Amino acid sequence: MRYEAITWGRMAGRLAKHVDRLTPGDGGDWLKVAVDGAPAARGEELVALLAEQLRDRGRPVHAVGTGGFLRPASLRYEYGKQDPDAYYAGWTDVGALWREVFTPLEPGGTGRVLPDLWDPVKDRATRSPYVTLPPGGVLLLHGPFLLGHWFPFDLSVHLRLSPPALARRTEEAWTLPAFARYETEVDPAGTADVVVRADDPRHPAWTGLGALGSD
Repeated sequence: MRYEAITWGRMAGRLAKHVDRLTPGDGGDWLKVAVDGAPAARGEELVALLAEQLRDRGRPVHAVGTGGFLRPASLRYEYGKQDPDAYYAGWTDVGALWREVFTPLEPGGTGRVLPDLWDPVKDRATRSPYVTLPPGGVLLLHGPFLLGHWFPFDLSVHLRLSPPALARRTEEAWTLPAFARYETEVDPAGTADVVVRADDPRHPAWTGLGALGSD
């Protein structure tokens, strides 16, 4: 896999240009983009840059983080507070993401997306109001372990950290086996449309968009 050095801002601009040319794969009115990566990769920062670039192009954007779709503590901690298998497969409410985020953006959907569902600190529902994403809008979903769920992404970006970088930048070391399992079972670098090498956050490199026909 060949990587090209690039700045985060330039990357966001090129991604936005590519997204602006895409047609929803499901034939509907909304594009869905994933920025997948461990929390240490700080995918929300790339999402913020990408959202800004898309809005400059006149595209309505709604960003959703999986951190707002965690399951209640009683379910997350069923096997203890530091179980990597539960963190990998049981912390995120995948069913709620399908129900509250993806289903409204299916062909003929309402476009009414729930921005978040559960506050993990207070361990209760957030009661956030729905947000209507107009036709032609773009959903930006960011968080870990996004690939492998059959989510209908039109573009997927994986922020890759090497094992040493991941270990160095991850505060909760007990989660590391979950990311190793993700690498083995899903192979996100081989699955995503675009891979970003983010070991040094000041100097990212990426695979580019050449294989997608718009680089």
